[in-house]
Amino acid sequence: MTAQTDTQGTVTTVYKVSGMSCGHCEGAVSSEISEIAGVSSVKATAATGEVTVVSAAPLDDEAVRAAVDEAGYELVGRA
Repeated sequence: MTAQTDTQGTVTTVYKVSGMSCGHCEGAVSSEISEIAGVSSVKATAATGEVTVVSAAPLDDEAVRAAVDEAGYELVGRA
């Protein structure tokens, strides 16, 4: 379960988050994760519980966990 490196120097990582059930949930999680330095895009999908994060470099899992906790949800791990 490692991050996938994309072209153009970006890294795409998919995380599993529990507790998301609607668009508001997706927005809350996306907003918090997007504040992490180096993050260029975040796409949260409540239906699957997956959050896809594109960043300039691999992110610290604890920083992602803290952001998800701040939004009121639980980071389960990487997908």
